[in-house]
Amino acid sequence: MPSMATGNNNNNNNQFVNRKNKIDQQRKSLPIASVEKRLVEEVRKNDTLIIVGETGSGKTTQLPQYLFNGGFCRDGGIIGITQPRRVAAVTVAKRVAEECGVELGQKVGYSIRFEDVTSMSTRIKYMTDGLLLREALLDPYLSRYSVIVVDEAHERTVQTDVLLGLLKDVQKKRSRSSNASNNDHVKSNNGALVKEENNGQTSSGFKQQLVKKLNPLKLIIMSASLDARGFSEYFSGAKAVHVQGRQFPVDILYTAQPETDCLDAALVTILQIHLDEGPGDILVFLSGQEEIESIESLVRENLKKLPEAKQKLLILPLFSSLPSEKQMKVFTPAAVGFRKVILATNIAETSVTIPGIKYVIDPGLVKVRSYSPDSGIESLIVVKTSKAQALQRSGRAGREGPGKCFRLYPESRFEGLDDSTVPEIKRCNLSNVILQLSALGVDDIIGFDFMEKPDRMAVIKSLELLYLLGALTDEKKLSDPIGHQMARLPLEPNDSKALILASQFGCLEEMLIVVSMLSVESIFYVPREKLEESRAVIKSFSSPDGDHLTLLNVYRACLEFLEKNKTENSNDKAEKNLRRWCKDNFINNRSLKHARDIYKQIRENVERMGLKISSCGDDTLQLRRCLAASYFLNAALKQPDGTFRVLANGQIAEVHPTSVLRRTKSECIIFYNLVQTTRNYVRNVTRIDYLWLAELAPQCYALKD
Repeated sequence: MPSMATGNNNNNNNQFVNRKNKIDQQRKSLPIASVEKRLVEEVRKNDTLIIVGETGSGKTTQLPQYLFNGGFCRDGGIIGITQPRRVAAVTVAKRVAEECGVELGQKVGYSIRFEDVTSMSTRIKYMTDGLLLREALLDPYLSRYSVIVVDEAHERTVQTDVLLGLLKDVQKKRSRSSNASNNDHVKSNNGALVKEENNGQTSSGFKQQLVKKLNPLKLIIMSASLDARGFSEYFSGAKAVHVQGRQFPVDILYTAQPETDCLDAALVTILQIHLDEGPGDILVFLSGQEEIESIESLVRENLKKLPEAKQKLLILPLFSSLPSEKQMKVFTPAAVGFRKVILATNIAETSVTIPGIKYVIDPGLVKVRSYSPDSGIESLIVVKTSKAQALQRSGRAGREGPGKCFRLYPESRFEGLDDSTVPEIKRCNLSNVILQLSALGVDDIIGFDFMEKPDRMAVIKSLELLYLLGALTDEKKLSDPIGHQMARLPLEPNDSKALILASQFGCLEEMLIVVSMLSVESIFYVPREKLEESRAVIKSFSSPDGDHLTLLNVYRACLEFLEKNKTENSNDKAEKNLRRWCKDNFINNRSLKHARDIYKQIRENVERMGLKISSCGDDTLQLRRCLAASYFLNAALKQPDGTFRVLANGQIAEVHPTSVLRRTKSECIIFYNLVQTTRNYVRNVTRIDYLWLAELAPQCYALKD
């Protein structure tokens, strides 16, 4: 019936037009829209520009479109936008593709570790900063890009800091090459790969590109922090432009005295707002999952004591390892008459904007990773926020209207906070950074032009680790073939070495699974109210040999379930059934799906490298031996009191409560990481034979006569 088809088409067209009009109106209402022409002109005039724009100004989604429309892709160049977080790169790319009215992966796309949604026609490309670093291995001039935008630079992640140093160098090379002939070879300040060595091979093992005549690279640094001086000074006095955000006034309230119990203070403030303040949702910043779950149960208990009419408070947690379907609940408006209270980690500071927030509770604390090069311990420690973080948090209360922020500390403490967060490069293990820089031909790590120099001892310790893994030669260059192979894999150095060795041990199939599972957030999701039930279910996957083999069992069980389902159902139905299976087995479906994606990508990488993929089947002895040969610096011996002493540094630690070897009788173990919370814990543990260490890692261990 033609008339019906026409009617449906008209309806679809109307919906499309209405949606397009709504998007256009939203774009025009963004604060950044009023300065579009000025920004494009500033980028034309300045090779480096710093844009300071508050969260909500529209800078991330709009600026790349302004530059595209302004002709910055006319010669086929790409506008690249880097993000510190994968989730931001993906969600923003999807939004911009919709705004442009194009299919994702065509004009607008994204590229993150283990996932590339771009094509030859992509001109606006969102990606993680680490991904762009890896691209520089193959294209040291980043010649495909006309503009690179480094977004969220204020977060100062280690990858962002390395990228800033690299881009500063690439920009100089591009400026010089635009005036140089095709045969000129340039040596950059950072010693990055721009000259011929080893009969035409660069030190990274890739064929050297001849210096082509390239247009200068336009570089834009975007920050939500109001202080742009550090970036401006680093880029030789680069111009800074401020873009106003959409910010309503926020009343800041402080406590009269310091709080001794932040959780109790947060609980009292939640209830006080709920009972005494007008409509509007509450956002509470807490330092981690444990604190969130504690507050959640305390609020529930106290709500029961209130009159029924006052119990209409919806409690929603938000942290990174929470299954995605539970995360999405924070974006759904509460039912009429109800108020939401969202208990979140700092994921809610800048990464996501939650509608409906009118009240923010800020205890002034944040959990950060900290690495001690002396002990080799990576700690999760709770520290005070910086002023910049405190301002980001309070700003969340003023996105849609006037709001209030309750800071659970006195005003005098705010005045004493650091202006900005300590850069991650000052507090993390640098071995991966050094491996990446070595692959780029940077031999003098200490002399590299970092915005802020890392700790010298941290650099030395990381170099020692890479020597022991066989990745570096005595001349601090990548070894051949192991160093080059490790640099090609987008993994931590220990994980890369494990895969390379596994091909020799005949268990690469299993090691691919183990490394993929260790690369994601916690595989098991255990709600407090189902603790006993979950323990019984998780035990069915447990291996007496340890956590690595338990993760292998989970992955294999998942594949078995999926394959069986696909013989009876469509792929979509099988995936839906798998989500239900995950829920029943207390497995985080999002983490498991991510692990499956990583497995697929790394498998392709090792196949291209020519590594032999074989399986050890159920005989996992070789897998445990390979783990010992790869993570030998993470070996620990049992002590008389039941604790373990780490052989490499003498640290005493306990097996983490979540490990299947929590009550192990094993004399010797290897672990994946050592973390410090209230005490030292080793996580992801597998039992090994002590004698294997001298056999498999003689560069580090020897048997006494």
